[in-house]
Amino acid sequence: MKPYVLIAASLAALAPMPAHAASTTFVFPLKVSPGASTCLPKAIGSVIDHSFGNVENLEVIVTGLPPNTDFVLFNIQVPNKPFGLAWYNGDILTDDKGVGVTNIVGRFNSGTFIVSPGAVPSPQVFPDNSKTGVATAPVQIYHLGIWFNSPDDAVKAGCPGTITPFTSNHQAGIQVLNSAAFPDNAGPLSHLGD
Repeated sequence: MKPYVLIAASLAALAPMPAHAASTTFVFPLKVSPGASTCLPKAIGSVIDHSFGNVENLEVIVTGLPPNTDFVLFNIQVPNKPFGLAWYNGDILTDDKGVGVTNIVGRFNSGTFIVSPGAVPSPQVFPDNSKTGVATAPVQIYHLGIWFNSPDDAVKAGCPGTITPFTSNHQAGIQVLNSAAFPDNAGPLSHLGD
């Protein structure tokens, strides 16, 4: 009986293995946004964009932010106002030292884009929801931005209490970090091949 187990194991080892694409990693900085430069002068971030071929893992590490505070991460068309098209990726909660980390799995490379072939009615979840979406041809989205989840948290940190739409209830604070170290039309996500 044991020889059959050994033969079966040997045959299984000889079976064709699926080919995997070589992984690629691109690391880039996030710098403090103009609106937060006086209230959060030590804020900084680092992003590790690691591709596994058919999916990427985006690891975002931030420091120099207020402790125990919630922030939101968006893919954005350009790093500073007016930001262009944007979509919400997730939250980053800082610890008691003002350090936060998040990992998001998705597509974060030169193929990252938004498209809307037609304008359709939008769900009315919050009072400021648009009644209808917009139509747009594909637009590549290569930048990242991080906002205070709440304007109250921004004020507690000594920052302006400006309300922006960059959170799920559309009542976020100001942008604190972005990928403006890269040109508007060549954001960091464009550096990782599709």
